Amino acid sequence: MSIKSVIVAVAVVAIAILLGTVANRADEFTEEDLKRWQEEYMSVVKTGQELWGSPELGTNGVACGQCHPNAANTHPETYPKFQQQLGRVIALRDMINWCILNPLEGKPLELDDPKMVALEAYATYERRGVALDPGKH
Repeated sequence: MSIKSVIVAVAVVAIAILLGTVANRADEFTEEDLKRWQEEYMSVVKTGQELWGSPELGTNGVACGQCHPNAANTHPETYPKFQQQLGRVIALRDMINWCILNPLEGKPLELDDPKMVALEAYATYERRGVALDPGKH
């Protein structure tokens, strides 16, 4: 075995050990981590709740909560699904944008916009505990 082969073999073993150590630590969460993450999540849900009840997403004074108080009848657990208004299978965020564009007469949000994430988080939070059922009508 050449010296070069030995160096490559040692390097491969060292990388495997390092990756194994990192992977093991990646699944170790402290109570402090979980508390911090839950607080951050709930702050996004709260932002979504505020947006849901505010007419700021549109131009005509209408808010999501006027048709869907407490995110009622949004059924985020059923997405993705075929949505008649758009004529194709869509994600929840597509339906939210359809509502912003049509009933609210606003401009659709970018799919990674923090407001979109907050709206999705709020609608989903309101349905917590409901089983996922993609495609259901």
